Amino acid sequence: MKMDNRQRIRYYQKIINRLRGEEEKIGFLDIEASNLHADFGIVYTYCILPLENNKIIKRWVTVEDLKKGYQDKRLLQQFVKDIQKFNRIVVQYGSDNKFDIPFLRTRCVKWGIHFPEYGFHYISDTYNILKAKFRLHSNRLESACKLFNIPAKEHKLDPTIWSEMISCNQKRIKKAIKYILQHNIEDVYSLRALYKKIWRYARNPKRSI
Repeated sequence: MKMDNRQRIRYYQKIINRLRGEEEKIGFLDIEASNLHADFGIVYTYCILPLENNKIIKRWVTVEDLKKGYQDKRLLQQFVKDIQKFNRIVVQYGSDNKFDIPFLRTRCVKWGIHFPEYGFHYISDTYNILKAKFRLHSNRLESACKLFNIPAKEHKLDPTIWSEMISCNQKRIKKAIKYILQHNIEDVYSLRALYKKIWRYARNPKRSI
């Protein structure tokens, strides 16, 4: 999705005005994908949960997307619209040199979709806070939530379900997407609860996605 100069100016101005003059709008982001590497995999689902309410944004690839060869293109076009509702994104192991944001950026650039540029959104990573300020045997989301008595992972990562996405059976694909999306939803709720538990022990930097 390419922007003409007029659209680009409006987009930039909207983001700059929000970052300068408004209270931070925080969204908790998590994605589910087919692979750990964006040149081999695609995004299956993403969720963004606001800090202040439960009006979760949840999106997923459809059977039609896969059938027609669109892969995650339509999904990512929607993502760049949804992320504009927030000026700080919170992730778990999703910032630079990690997973979610680099994966999303790679897929967007691959499709020619205008991913937010440097300085337009801030990011916080609970993994970094856990690693720097706490001492756990593992800094994974599930481990931290277990320690802090935060509900997590009722729909656990199951390779047999993820592998159904390459099935030729549409019913099995739809069932897999439903499970993966629910896994995704649970993760952002756990992420928000974890952030509320630990954010005050670290500086909240104005670090760009």
